[in-house]
Amino acid sequence: MWRIVEDGGTSAARVPALASLVGGAPDGYRARPMEWQGWFTLATLALVLVAIARELTTPDIAMLSGLLALGVGGVLPPAELFAGFANPVLPAIGGLLIVSAGLRESGAVERVFRRLMGRANTERAGIARLGPVLALGSAFLNNVTLVALSTPLVREWARLRGLAPSRMLIPTDYATILGSVTTLIGTSTTLVVAALIAESGLRPMGFFELAPVGVPICLAGLLYLRFAAPRLLPDRRDPVDEVEDSARQYTASMLVEPGSPLVGQSVEEAGLRNLPGLFLVEIDRAGRILTPVAPDQTLEARDRLVFAGVVSTIVDLQRFRGLVAVTETEAAAPRGADRHLVEAVVSDSSPLVGRSIRDANFRTVYDAAVIAVHRNGERVDGKIGTIVLRPGDTLLLQCAPGFLRVHRNSPGFYLVSEVAGPAGNGHEHPLRAALVLATMVLLVAQGALSIALAAPLAAGGMVLLGCLPVRAARASVEWQILIVIGAGLGIASAMEHTGAARTLGTLLVTAAGDAGPIAALAAVYVVTLLTAEFLNHTAAAAIGVPIAMAAAAELGVDPRGFVMAVAFGASCSFAVPVSYQTHLIVYGPGGYRFRDFARAGVLLDAQCALIALLLIPVIWAF
Repeated sequence: MWRIVEDGGTSAARVPALASLVGGAPDGYRARPMEWQGWFTLATLALVLVAIARELTTPDIAMLSGLLALGVGGVLPPAELFAGFANPVLPAIGGLLIVSAGLRESGAVERVFRRLMGRANTERAGIARLGPVLALGSAFLNNVTLVALSTPLVREWARLRGLAPSRMLIPTDYATILGSVTTLIGTSTTLVVAALIAESGLRPMGFFELAPVGVPICLAGLLYLRFAAPRLLPDRRDPVDEVEDSARQYTASMLVEPGSPLVGQSVEEAGLRNLPGLFLVEIDRAGRILTPVAPDQTLEARDRLVFAGVVSTIVDLQRFRGLVAVTETEAAAPRGADRHLVEAVVSDSSPLVGRSIRDANFRTVYDAAVIAVHRNGERVDGKIGTIVLRPGDTLLLQCAPGFLRVHRNSPGFYLVSEVAGPAGNGHEHPLRAALVLATMVLLVAQGALSIALAAPLAAGGMVLLGCLPVRAARASVEWQILIVIGAGLGIASAMEHTGAARTLGTLLVTAAGDAGPIAALAAVYVVTLLTAEFLNHTAAAAIGVPIAMAAAAELGVDPRGFVMAVAFGASCSFAVPVSYQTHLIVYGPGGYRFRDFARAGVLLDAQCALIALLLIPVIWAF
C-alpha cells in the first residue's frame, strides 16, 4: 500500500516544495533545523488561532493581521507573502459566488424546489426529496447561496403542513455541505486545498477527483439525515403553547398611542393577555417598569409594552388600533401599504456585529426599522435600540419594498426573506442562468478551461444575459472569504518555507507512534476537523495542507492522500454552529440551540471521518 516518495511519480524533483519539509526521508532531502523565523511563524499562528477562537475579531481580520505580522517580522519578502492574493483560486471563488447569485435571482433553484416539494407532506418525505437535490446542487453552486435560498422556502413549506421547521432546516444545511465535497468547485475549502496542491508542484486536483470518497460520504450522510437526524432534532413549532419553546422567540416593543381605544382598558380587556405564543413581559411607563404585568393592569397613553413571542403573533399586534411598533430610536414605526415586514439574519462579516442597533444608525443606513430581535430561542433583554447584535441574530424589520431587492445579496445578511411568505415572483431568465452554469461545468470538467477562467466568464455571462444586475453581482462577492483565503495561503507559504510546517508534521507523526501512516493520516484528519469546528473551515484548510504535506514527507510517502484528508476534514464539520456560514443561516430561523447542532452533528462528523479514513488510503495509495 505504501509508496515511498522517491520511488513513485512524486519525487523531490517534481515536488520542490516538499524538499524543505522532509525530515524522515533519505539524507539528500533532509532540511535544516527550524530557525527563529519558524518559531516566529508558529507564535503568530497561535495568536491568530486564539483571536479566532475567542472571537476577538473576525477570521478575515485575524488572518490578515497574522500575515502582516509575518511581513513586519521579515519572515518572507512581500512578493512571496502576498502571493496568495494573486492565486487563481480567488477569481474562481468570486466568479462562483456571482454565478450562484445569478441562479438565485433568476428563480431557477426556487422553481425546482417548488416542483420537487409539492407532493411531500411529512418531514421524512421532505428530507428524502430535498436532500439529494440540494446535495447535487451544492456540488456546482455555492452552498451558502443554496441554504439562504432554501431556508425561507422550507419554513413556508413546513408551516403550511403544520410541521416543525426545526426538523427540516439542519438537514437542509447538512445536505448542502455533504454535496459540496464531491467536486472541485463545491466549496471554497476544496478550492483552497486545490490551490495549495498546485503551488506545491503536485498534479493539479481534478474536477471530480474528490468524488470517489465524497460521493460515499454524501450518500451515507443523506441516509443519516433521512432516518436518524429527525429523531435527534427538536420539535419547535410556531406558534406554540409555551413561549419558551417557541421556534423564533422575538423581543418586540409596542407603543400605546395617545387617543388609542386601548387607553383606559385593562390588559385582559384589550385582548393582550391570551395571544397564542406571546407573553407581555413588562410595561415601561415613563421609565417606571411594571412587571410582572397583572391581567387587570390598566393601559395608559405612551405606555411601552414589551412582548416576547413568535413572529406570527407579533405581526398580529400591529393590527390592534392605536398600538404601533417601537423602533431602535424609540419612535413609532411608520405604517402604510408600501411597508413590508422582513426577516434578516445578521452575518458574521456584517458591520452591525458588536454594535447596538441605535449606534449602527440602522434606519438611516438601511432605510428600515428594527421592530423585533430574535437570538437562539431566547428573549433579548433591553430596549430595541440598545441591543448589541451578534452573528446569527434574526431581525424583524419594517421596510420599503426595495429592501429585499437591494439587500438580498448583501454580505451583511445571510438571509433576507419577507415574513408574509417567500420573496419574489419577479424572477427572470431561469433557463439562461441554468445554461450558463451547465456550460461552465462542462468546460471545466472536460479540461477546456480552468476554473479560474471559467468562473469569471460565467459570472460575466450572468450579467450580460440579464440574469443578475451589476449591483447585485458586486454585492454577492463575499470579500471576507477572499481575504481569509489570500491571507491563509500566505501564512501557509511562510509555514512551509520556515520549517514550521515540518515541525508540526513531525509532532503528528510522533504522536502516531509506530502505528504507521494510517494513524498519522487519522491524526491529520482529526486535527483539521477540530480546527474547522472551533475556528474556521477555510482557515483550517489553509493551515492544514502544509502540515499534512510535512507529515507525509516525514513518513516518506506520497502526500496526496494526506492533503485530501485535510480537504474532507475541513469541509465535513457539522457539530458547532459558529464554524460554518450555512449553520448560522438556519440557526435563528430554526430556533436552534448550540446543543441541537452538537447532538446531530457529532455523529455525522464521526460517520464522515470513518468513511474518509477507510477510503483515502485505497483511492490515493501512499
